[in-house]
Amino acid sequence: MEEEKIGFVSNYYSKISVAAVEITDGTVSLGDTLHFLGHTTNFESKVDSMQIEHKSVTEAKKGESVGVKISETARRGDKVYKIVAD
Repeated sequence: MEEEKIGFVSNYYSKISVAAVEITDGTVSLGDTLHFLGHTTNFESKVDSMQIEHKSVTEAKKGESVGVKISETARRGDKVYKIVAD
């Protein structure tokens, strides 16, 4: 399983299970699988829904901050990787 670093978690909203991800490299699209990795975090989550400024989008690029609905708890500073096919 190959991964490429795409950014980090800048905030996590527990009531709605959304991570705010700062994209520092590459792009994220609907259907991608992301790997969240941190001091106490290690899980994968498929991107089924994401928003920029409360508007649904299908892709986020470098320099954007995107809200991604995730399945588990993420923490500020967690690294985010996109899983790419081998």
